[in-house]
Amino acid sequence: MRSSPTTWAARAGRARAFTLIEVLVVTAVIAVLTGVLLPALGGAREAARTAACLSNQRQLGAAWLLYAGDYQDRAMPLAYWSAADIGTGPQVFWWGTRGSASSPVRPEAGFIAPYLDARLGRRSVFECPSQAWGTYRAQGGSREPTSTYGYNGYYLSPAKTPGWGESIGGRPWRRVFEIRDPGALMVFADALLPGTPVRNCALLDPARLWDGAGWVMNESPTTAFRHRERGGRMGAAAAAHADGGARAWTGRAEWIVDGVVGSVDGAEGYGAMTKYVPDHEEWR
Repeated sequence: MRSSPTTWAARAGRARAFTLIEVLVVTAVIAVLTGVLLPALGGAREAARTAACLSNQRQLGAAWLLYAGDYQDRAMPLAYWSAADIGTGPQVFWWGTRGSASSPVRPEAGFIAPYLDARLGRRSVFECPSQAWGTYRAQGGSREPTSTYGYNGYYLSPAKTPGWGESIGGRPWRRVFEIRDPGALMVFADALLPGTPVRNCALLDPARLWDGAGWVMNESPTTAFRHRERGGRMGAAAAAHADGGARAWTGRAEWIVDGVVGSVDGAEGYGAMTKYVPDHEEWR
């Protein structure tokens, strides 16, 4: 006896249907695969951000070297901040003017601007992808994007470093050819100021500070270990070095002072100072 078309379709429909147990098994497999893949995808995303950050800093380092080439090998100043330099005008940083509530940031005034094919702003070469706009409180009265990288003016242009210029201004303004171990000296690096929320910072302060008689512990360093590495509890800080190279320094617990902020190689001894102030033993 031949089955009617209606009966055959009903049987075919039943044959194609999943049982409840099959659905539960497939759901469990998908959940397991998601749990395995998501951390790997997250790690891949952070690795990409770190690579982009290192690329940004290589570009900054190359522009820094080009500046020196145009100014008799003298390192770029961190800022013109004193009345002797700016009179009553705005402070000018390496990335541009700071801006105020009534005037915007002027990136074209920055010392590095002529040497970069880039503009200051969100997702620019001046911004670390792991510290994107909206994840920190912008400094300056205009509250506009400036940079989340710090420049090592403390060593390279002491008198032109706001906050420290009055205490260390007698130290020499460095020429690039004078730098000892340029592969170790950090010129730019990821930088932050702790807080809730954190604040961006254009100064790369050393692990220790000069008080006129000797080196004392810096209780507020600015190097940011914000690149989370897969499987690691500590992050890494990307840095551009005076030889034109860039690398990420994986942090250690003893290097961190507040949150993700600290100093490469820590501050308990003087080893860290070679990354920030290589001639620290000669400061008298």
